Amino acid sequence: MSTSDDRALSFGAAAEAYDRARPSYPDEVVDWLLDGVDGPVADVGAGTGKLTSSLAARHGDVVAVEPDAQMREILQATVPGADARDGTAEHLPLGAGSTSLLTMAQAWHWVDVPRASAEAARVLARPGRLGLVWNYRSPADPWVSRLSAALGGADSAGQMDGIRDDGPAVAAPFSSCDRIVVAWNHLIDVDSLVTLAASRSYVIVRPEHEREQVLGAVRALGQERADVDGSVRLPYETYAFRYDVT
Repeated sequence: MSTSDDRALSFGAAAEAYDRARPSYPDEVVDWLLDGVDGPVADVGAGTGKLTSSLAARHGDVVAVEPDAQMREILQATVPGADARDGTAEHLPLGAGSTSLLTMAQAWHWVDVPRASAEAARVLARPGRLGLVWNYRSPADPWVSRLSAALGGADSAGQMDGIRDDGPAVAAPFSSCDRIVVAWNHLIDVDSLVTLAASRSYVIVRPEHEREQVLGAVRALGQERADVDGSVRLPYETYAFRYDVT
């Protein structure tokens, strides 16, 4: 049985699949996170740069922090000139008070909350902001429920249900937050849907024969869903949380 740490550290093995198939984030969410931010931005757990690229396109002064070397390599190719550094939410390679906004997308649920909260508070200037973001497959669509069942990521789905319903767990000095929810569609083809499934942590760590079974089931669902042009509409809801500290 895989542990949470195994899954958190698994993404490098599928870094290219992650970059090809994972969706980015709606412009409305990125603009909301950056609203009123004048100073430097740090994107932590940046992966291959899905959020980093959107932040850099709007703001420019962005540092990306990512512990996996394979993910960082793709990030630097995807976001030319990116200041990409090795580090984690619990051990940030940033000076005290050096950033005005610290973001984490698809990553806060992996952290040690008290330690990551303390590190975020250390590196944030005052005023400063912590922004936490998740893309969540919309449960309103019955086909999405069937896809989730085929993926078999019950533990991860349970985590996301808690975040969606109650917000993420944070520690002092972060407490009350603003939130935004944006519904949108990710348009991909069947092969990309399978690649997306292959980039999930709970699929990556499975034995090969189980992984092939999962991906076969996902391909069948994608072929069922595909329009005549081969496109697959995958509905998402993006949940973002903004904690301001003064």
